Amino acid sequence: MERFAFKMKLKPGFKEEYRKRHDEIWPELSELIRSTGVYDYSIFLDEESNTLFAVQKVSGEGSSQDLGNNPVVQKWWAYMADIMETNPDKSPVTIPLEEVFYLE
Repeated sequence: MERFAFKMKLKPGFKEEYRKRHDEIWPELSELIRSTGVYDYSIFLDEESNTLFAVQKVSGEGSSQDLGNNPVVQKWWAYMADIMETNPDKSPVTIPLEEVFYLE
């Protein structure tokens, strides 16, 4: 098991919309993420900076960040692009984070 963390940026004023969309996450997207070995996936929001902090445990070789070529993921990116900072392909701008401490 490995942990993978990254940060993203939410546009100001979209906290509730972001939460709503994730509360209603598409079943096919959830299943796709789980099928790659990702589990125990959380996203936190720092409201002061609108920074989203994501952490996931992975039992396989990849993470959710390796699913960019999948049409379901690309459709999700397009759906979320209006409320997040994105790259030209509509993928969220993600910055991997280095683990500096862990207490099990």
